[in-house]
Order: sequence, then C-alpha cells, then structure tokens
Amino acid sequence: MGLLKRFGYYLIGLALGSVAVLYFWKNKNVSFDYGMDARTLKTIRIKKRVYSKEAMKFMHLNKLDSSHINSILKRGDVDFGKSKPRLKPCAEYYVTGNDSLSSISLYIIRCDSLATVEKITRIN
Repeated sequence: MGLLKRFGYYLIGLALGSVAVLYFWKNKNVSFDYGMDARTLKTIRIKKRVYSKEAMKFMHLNKLDSSHINSILKRGDVDFGKSKPRLKPCAEYYVTGNDSLSSISLYIIRCDSLATVEKITRIN
C-alpha cells in the first residue's frame, strides 16, 4: 500500500471520528473551561448569586438586569491584578465586561456556596 493511499485512509478515518465526536458532544452540555478566566467565571456562575444593596441600586439606575450580569460572567475578563483569589474564607474578584458591556466592572466575593456581587462600577 502506498504512502499516499495510507494518508488518504487516515484522513477519512479522522474526519469520520471528528464528526462522531462532535455529534455526541453536541447532544450533551459540555464546556471546556481550561483557562484561568473561564474556570473562575464558571465557578462564580454555578453558585447561588446574591446582589448587595449598592449593586441593586446601580443596576436600577443604569437599567441593567441579571441578564447583563450573566453576559458579563459568561464572556467577561477577570482582572487577577486587582483580585484576591487566595483570600480566606472568601475570594474576591474584579470582572470586566466585553463588547457592549466593556464599560461595566463587577466586584464579586465568592464563598463556598454563594457568590455576592458587592459592587458594580462604570469604567470610563
């Protein structure tokens, strides 16, 4: 069997295997959160979320709702320079939004079973 023929069989098998894997993963709710930002945001998203009075006031005045906060926690960036991830018993994180919410920043305190949005600020 020639080298070109083997390479062709390899590519056909790789393509069929890739399609099969994509089909099975599409039917499951699988996420690949391997980066530091992605893991941190995922752990915040899966915990029960509570808003402080100051955060609720900012949301009311700026016409933001929980879907905007969810969007920031889905696609935002964690500023580890301002955050204190090793603080005990609850870590503190600064999260900034992307795209249309890039001017919004969240200060979140993440404990074992609760994530509290303490402060929401507008970045100029």
